[in-house]
Amino acid sequence: MRWKAAAVLFVLAANGALLSAGPAQAGWFGGSTTPAPAADDGIVRQIQQALDDQRFVDAGSLLDRALISGSSDPRLALLAGELNLSKGRYDIALASFKRIDTQPDLRARALEGEGVAMSLLGRTDDALPVLETAVSLNSNAWRAWNTLGVIYDRRHDWSKADAAYDHAMAASNAAPLVLNNRGFSRLSQNRLDEAAADFVAALQKKPDFSSARNNLRLTIAMKGDYTRATEGASAADRPSILNNAGFAAMARGDYSTAKNLLGQAIQAKGEYYSVAAANLETVHGLELGASGTVPNASAH
Repeated sequence: MRWKAAAVLFVLAANGALLSAGPAQAGWFGGSTTPAPAADDGIVRQIQQALDDQRFVDAGSLLDRALISGSSDPRLALLAGELNLSKGRYDIALASFKRIDTQPDLRARALEGEGVAMSLLGRTDDALPVLETAVSLNSNAWRAWNTLGVIYDRRHDWSKADAAYDHAMAASNAAPLVLNNRGFSRLSQNRLDEAAADFVAALQKKPDFSSARNNLRLTIAMKGDYTRATEGASAADRPSILNNAGFAAMARGDYSTAKNLLGQAIQAKGEYYSVAAANLETVHGLELGASGTVPNASAH
């Protein structure tokens, strides 16, 4: 059965490991017949290290200085693309990656960035072959593998999703992002024990990973332990956690509990909560259907 209701799901899409702003200036790396100087290798290493350490302000400042010096080193376009990607400037990031995707030494990483950006722009059909080429060029391109897993999940191509996450896990040394996304894939397949194990492992590596924590709560609710799934939630998170528990109860056919939890979610929100309200409406429709009464079509 495909639910018309919706949980407030917390799976991270492809590129949650990149979290910063970066410069975005028109006219980089083109328009001049005189080659500009290459960036100093040490500066490139510093910018890359800042990115790896998630010191994104430092990375952006270093990148700005390198660009101001007049360098058009294609490695800077790659780093600028990653920074813009993390800022949510997906179109700008995509343009940066496309400028350098024919550079042999950078092609795999540029295609990885392109594919991730396309996926985040909702262009999954375009992203798929780009990402597949990226991993064929570099089997350790874990963000590309992770994004492929997300795309295969959306298509319910579970065997390919499993294989993609296996590659991403090995190449990233089981990064919390990959653990969370693989866990969500397993949750979507109703492999609840395996999903819970992934979310727990993600939290062990990153205790403040709210997406993994909320996904773990949803998994516990899908097992029917609604009290444990909702206890200890902060005031800010409580409405969405109650909604998710209500969604889980509905999926399990426990309509009375679903109505109770969704009602609590709406009350905790303190204002109109469209997701929980839609879920509650769906529960009422499912109850009527189960009793042999055809639900009113206007309710859907």
